[in-house]
Amino acid sequence: MKVVDQNVVIDGIDKTILSALMEDAKKPILEIARKIGITGAAVHQRLRKLEKSGLIEGSKLMIDPRILGYKTMAFVGVYLDKAVSNPRAVNQLREIPEVIECHYTTGNWSIFLKILCKDNEHLMQVLNKNIQGIEGVSRTETFISLNQQIKRQIKI
Repeated sequence: MKVVDQNVVIDGIDKTILSALMEDAKKPILEIARKIGITGAAVHQRLRKLEKSGLIEGSKLMIDPRILGYKTMAFVGVYLDKAVSNPRAVNQLREIPEVIECHYTTGNWSIFLKILCKDNEHLMQVLNKNIQGIEGVSRTETFISLNQQIKRQIKI
């Protein structure tokens, strides 16, 4: 995990650059520069500074998993026998491609997962054969998402 500078200061120009790229990471740097009234080199320099600070984690191409047939999104609370099981369980969860997020949590569950599956039958197989088969997992609690209503990044 990269160490982040907790004291990074961003100004209005940085916010404009970041907002444009958060909206469309493929937006040409020169187009952003023209809109702001600075050079493309200045935009690159600011982006390097923000990357070095840890504020920018990178850029990714996002795909719509539904187009590939992944139509069931579920959230799974995982109960573990002991806290000592957490690192081993997470290492095994990493090997399950349908697990797209994994969080240690407070509250009832030890671990909270976000899972993408093709359908409910696929989800049942992942739960029964993969997740519940992990040593230390005592049980799971599953919530199926019917429809995602909000999807966004934090506002800058």
